[in-house]
Amino acid sequence: MRLNDDAQRAFSVQDYRAQPAIQGVEIVDLKRFGDDGGSFIELGRLEKGGVHAAFPGFECKQINYSEMDPGVIKAFHVHRRQTDVWFVPPGDKMLLVLVDVRAGSPTEKVVRRLVLGEGAVRLVRIPPGVAHGVKNLAASRGRIVYFVDTHFDPAPEACDEGRLPWDHAGPDVWAVAKS
Repeated sequence: MRLNDDAQRAFSVQDYRAQPAIQGVEIVDLKRFGDDGGSFIELGRLEKGGVHAAFPGFECKQINYSEMDPGVIKAFHVHRRQTDVWFVPPGDKMLLVLVDVRAGSPTEKVVRRLVLGEGAVRLVRIPPGVAHGVKNLAASRGRIVYFVDTHFDPAPEACDEGRLPWDHAGPDVWAVAKS
């Protein structure tokens, strides 16, 4: 069957291939235990020295909680020293965008989009030099719980909260695919 010219120009095929990997980014699926009164998710077991059992070598020094209004984009954060481990509750829906900005990395400039929450329970490890941003896709306030291996220090000479523009990977990276 031949499509008309307008349809042919607009036609595309959705890409169902696996997202590209970014060196050092790890995803750990978690278990959610439910009963008639609610649910429980273990976010991590901290061993001696605060080492997270799911991420050998990751020593948790601080646990943070963030909320975002519907439709808000917070991007891009990039750390030179800090590793983040993110969790979004299963009832929320956040689009996490990762961009490898490490010079010389085997995955330099690779962009990965990942929906967190939306019923899934998992952790995502984000190493230093991987820029990360998030968009709340839900109609209600979204939440992020994240573990870090450094203490936050707002002093300009010590702060590791670097920023890149929200459209560093192009404005379309935030668009929700419509089918």
